[in-house]
Amino acid sequence: MSTELILSAATLIGIAALVPCLMALTAVLGPRSKSKMKNEAYESGIGPVIGHADQKFSVKFYLIAILFLIFDIEAVFMYPWAVNLRELGWFGFTEMLVFMLLLLTGLIYILKKGVLNWR
Repeated sequence: MSTELILSAATLIGIAALVPCLMALTAVLGPRSKSKMKNEAYESGIGPVIGHADQKFSVKFYLIAILFLIFDIEAVFMYPWAVNLRELGWFGFTEMLVFMLLLLTGLIYILKKGVLNWR
């Protein structure tokens, strides 16, 4: 093994050991607040918290979040395609058209199932 590799590994191990030590040091030396407000859920002055922290959310919230991620990833795939459209030519255009049609089919399926209806 080269000395450069050993030096890199030793540096990585040293940083990995240093980070928890610094976190423990800040926990020991950090300021302690004894005010009642610091122990509340919100320090912004909103007032007392209503309800429990472990309350259940509707599955529709999670479903909307997943659908947002799916269509957000679509936009991420479309950006490099749009930048390289001239180089890709008609093959790239038809490939993106098929991709968009698949996503449109999924959106129509979601709408027909009534996933986006809140009633």
